[in-house]
Amino acid sequence: MIKMTMFLKRHPDISREEFVRHHIEDHGPLFRSIPEAGTHVKRYIQTHPVEPPEGTVPQADYDGTAEIWFDGPDGMKAVLTSETYQSKVFPDEKTFLDHDNTLILVGEQTDIIG
Repeated sequence: MIKMTMFLKRHPDISREEFVRHHIEDHGPLFRSIPEAGTHVKRYIQTHPVEPPEGTVPQADYDGTAEIWFDGPDGMKAVLTSETYQSKVFPDEKTFLDHDNTLILVGEQTDIIG
């Protein structure tokens, strides 16, 4: 299993509130509509920032994260090269993400607690 973690920056033309609403209400369901995702995606979560308790950690300047667990590299490729992703999901990303400043990390997860 591999995990793709994306540190997301919103498109400069939209507000943080618009970004969060679109990410949850529009983009999430659109990604879920990818037929190959039903076979190859084991989990997909979105996280949006809240103010951390004072004196704990500095907050990074990102508008959210998305984490997607795939059954393996071939499954990841099947989803991200699928017709639905290429024709619907990726074009939607261009409407609310700043792709040039979004970071992507693909790796294997190691459980430490839990």
